[in-house]
Amino acid sequence: MKRIAIPIVKGKLSEHFGQCNHYELFEVDGKVIKSNELTVPINKDVEYLPIWAYEQGITDIITYRVDKRIISLFAANKINLFVGISIESPEFLIESYLNGT
Repeated sequence: MKRIAIPIVKGKLSEHFGQCNHYELFEVDGKVIKSNELTVPINKDVEYLPIWAYEQGITDIITYRVDKRIISLFAANKINLFVGISIESPEFLIESYLNGT
């Protein structure tokens, strides 16, 4: 089972992981979406986000950009980063993820 986080602004992927309106979290089992929810971390400080992601059980993050200062913190918590992803809707992005594209 995986939990995937996508930062969202105005219904599409945010340009920066830490600068978004909310995160859409998808729980997937194989290629099946089991659930999805919207969430906003209590603390939006960029250095807190890897801790928040770990506490949420997030295994993967789909994003366009992420602050270089915190990449190692995600890696230390065994959270996979998919960076440089095109700015699309979360539904399109999760389907692409599930299809391996």
